[in-house]
Amino acid sequence: MSLNLSEMKSLCVLRLSAIGDVCHAVAMVQAIQRQYPHLAITWVIGKVEYQLLKHLPGIEFVVFDKSKGWRSYGELRRAFTRRKFDVLLHMQVALRATIASLMIPARIRIGFDRARAKEGQFLVTNEHIEAQASPHVLDGFMAFARKIGVQDTTPRWNIPVPETDTEFAKAQIPDDSKALIICPAASKAERNWMADRYAAIADYAADKGFKVYLCGGPSALEKQLSGDIISHSQTGIVNLVGQTSLTQLLALLKQAALVIAPDTGPAHMAVTQGTPVIGLYAHSNPGRTGPYLCRDWVVSVYDEVIREQNPDGDIPWGKRAKGGELMSRIEVDSVMRQIDRITVVHGN
Repeated sequence: MSLNLSEMKSLCVLRLSAIGDVCHAVAMVQAIQRQYPHLAITWVIGKVEYQLLKHLPGIEFVVFDKSKGWRSYGELRRAFTRRKFDVLLHMQVALRATIASLMIPARIRIGFDRARAKEGQFLVTNEHIEAQASPHVLDGFMAFARKIGVQDTTPRWNIPVPETDTEFAKAQIPDDSKALIICPAASKAERNWMADRYAAIADYAADKGFKVYLCGGPSALEKQLSGDIISHSQTGIVNLVGQTSLTQLLALLKQAALVIAPDTGPAHMAVTQGTPVIGLYAHSNPGRTGPYLCRDWVVSVYDEVIREQNPDGDIPWGKRAKGGELMSRIEVDSVMRQIDRITVVHGN
């Protein structure tokens, strides 16, 4: 790298989406801030993701609104007129991110290693992180921090929320309560567990003394799933699906004693708040995308499914399993056992 790191004054982070990934990226950015407290950091981020992270201290955000189509690139170019960064961390392998990076002037342009720098990323970068055989996404991101000299890459998070959102969360879940939050819906329906099984877990948790809440976004899919869970349950579930902003949801996750979720953003949001998470995985490798600090609590059928679908044994680390019914292979008893384990460990 031709740049003297001690002379680095400005840094741009390009990571547009998604919620879980930007949660991982926060840990990396804040590791950089600890090493270089006077470094000016700009983050190019997606519109939805910005709503979660907009209160981060010491960060200038530039919002990339992909819904605007090609106009979004023009807006990005204008945002960086007469500016040039010392370093760009190009942390998203996607064609739209590759095109967006061309609007960001920077001397040093760091991307993934050759094997991972797909979608044209290798063509628009001039430095690269070290190759990693089987990293979690967060560990892959931390390699960017190490590339610019960060020594302590232990993940830590500080994502501020407005006081009004904290008050909202505490009104729903008081400090002295024992709450289980189920965030049942992922971005794709095939990654969702069955409503009757979520309901069975809600009933089991209620018998263990938990107050059960459902949280999630306002989509029709999420509202339908939450309604189905409630209709199958015998306990009084509090349904907050579609009723919270992202920062309100973050505050709620902090108040919870336990979170259960499939492969979806709120699982990673909960990790940033130090809340135990039971992740439910069938389609993606939890070693790569599981809730980072809670991978021991994951209930996964991924390994057996991916071996069945690739009997020759040649399975790339990030390969997804295919099939619309894979989540049905996760048994209720397996999730109950994890609840019991966490109850013992955390004294809930």
